Amino acid sequence: MSQLQGILTRLKNLQEQAKETESAQRFFEIDGVKICQVTYFSKTDMFELEVYSEKGKSSKYQFDNVDMITIEIFDLLQS
Repeated sequence: MSQLQGILTRLKNLQEQAKETESAQRFFEIDGVKICQVTYFSKTDMFELEVYSEKGKSSKYQFDNVDMITIEIFDLLQS
């Protein structure tokens, strides 16, 4: 549960940071390896999750709910 709370706290801080600019970004890593990047767009109140793969390609997903993206990041960090 504490890891979920940590992810949620980082995303809430990202929202606060984006109030001063149009967007803000954060990376999530495991042992120094970037797993994903989250960009928050304050104008649209949307999160964009970019998931990196081992083959160098990435996939992007849009979220309008902080809880849903928190769970998605948690799942990524567990695998």
